[in-house]
Amino acid sequence: MQRPRPTAGLHHIALYVSQFADCEYFYTQLLGMTIDWRPDANNLYLTSGSDNLALHRAPIHFNPAKEQRLDHIGFFLNERDDVDAWHTFLQAHHVKIKAAPKDHRDGTRSFYCADPDGNTVQMIYMPKNTTKHTK
Repeated sequence: MQRPRPTAGLHHIALYVSQFADCEYFYTQLLGMTIDWRPDANNLYLTSGSDNLALHRAPIHFNPAKEQRLDHIGFFLNERDDVDAWHTFLQAHHVKIKAAPKDHRDGTRSFYCADPDGNTVQMIYMPKNTTKHTK
């Protein structure tokens, strides 16, 4: 059987979050995403333009696996200097920084922080000629 045409890319991720209001604030007020759709009080769809991040309020007795399969989600930045600017901004807003800004061997520069629910978020500059990403 032949594989179908290529996908249009990965543009959507959905997260269960226990700190629903705090995560909404983090992604909208701090990272600048806009609300695309709020179907009800327990679900929120955010966008930066061509992407979609769904926040779903975790059930009361939600018990995530001890070791999650999701390592991190990433936001591309337009300029190398934006990495340090975002790092400084998020530190000033008491966001937990998990790894300080650093240059990677493939020419990218990034740092890692945590959203209010503990999900790891990477802020990354990737030069236009970079096709591979190395942690």
